Amino acid sequence: MSYILKISAVFALSVIGIPALSLSNMPDIQNVTCSVSETKSDTETPETDQSSPDSSEEQFFSVLDIKSGQFTEIPVREYIIGAVCAEMPATFCEEALKAQAVASHTYALYQKMHSQNDSSLKDADFSDDPSKYQAFFTSSEIKEYYGDNYEEYYGKVSAAVDEVCDLILVYEDEPIVAAFHSMSSGTTESAENIWGVNLSYLVPCDSSSDKNAPGFEEEYIFTPEEIKARISSKYEDAEFSSDTKEWFSEIQRSSSGTVTNLKAGSVQITGMEFRDLLSVRSAVFDICLTNDNKFSITTRGYGHGVGMSQYGANSMALEGKTYEQILKHYYKDVSIKTVQNNSFC
Repeated sequence: MSYILKISAVFALSVIGIPALSLSNMPDIQNVTCSVSETKSDTETPETDQSSPDSSEEQFFSVLDIKSGQFTEIPVREYIIGAVCAEMPATFCEEALKAQAVASHTYALYQKMHSQNDSSLKDADFSDDPSKYQAFFTSSEIKEYYGDNYEEYYGKVSAAVDEVCDLILVYEDEPIVAAFHSMSSGTTESAENIWGVNLSYLVPCDSSSDKNAPGFEEEYIFTPEEIKARISSKYEDAEFSSDTKEWFSEIQRSSSGTVTNLKAGSVQITGMEFRDLLSVRSAVFDICLTNDNKFSITTRGYGHGVGMSQYGANSMALEGKTYEQILKHYYKDVSIKTVQNNSFC
């Protein structure tokens, strides 16, 4: 029961609806490819149901088009392929793509099971709003995005999805909140530090290979006027002293480096709020005042940092790790289970 309550609390946080960043916002990935053959290691065999699935009955996810208000019934396989295409570079290794497919399927099924908690969905499983749910490409969008590489990339992604299409991640026999992000600061973050809910499978783990990912460290320059305008857009009563050196103080960090809280002017805000207000990549950041009285903000990583690092997953795949090993590294103490006709058993 305590686990169910925790899950309900997480769902209530709208930010959990953003498992990662769509490819349109990801760093340059042209040179991040799978350049080694995959080596299968001994892994725990996923739990499977004994009955045979009814292949004659195709299952769907109901997706609300937020522009038209209409529902679209998307076959599960097509949805998972579209989600993987939108969320992870097709140049990544097959085992990383498989890990992403299982995470995306789990995320979608979790949302389907809890969709009644969101009245705006109008009985749909989820919407196509990428600011609230995981990104998804339609068939036409996949063709447009891949262009001349469509046949190669679509074939690679769909083959990876087909290997794991009926698998999901479970904890205490329930689908997990399969959060994922582009790259961590070198150590992933806990759900408790980001969303205020302690989920034992979403805890910090090593992902030091992320430090070699493109765009791992980024610098942003803001004038004092820009900083004041950004903070005041949400906190109208925020006050800032005449001395810019005093604008940021009381900075608190988690063990993973995430800024959990800081004082901006006269207001206390979280690191995630700061990240959103300034539109920077990560809540793992340093603030420095430059010689010309501007603020330099340097971020490390990209995304909320919870769950699976996509660049970390690809690095593990390059080392010969399987999708099972990748998933069980980033999601602690979970099991991989087969679902029948997209119904959790």
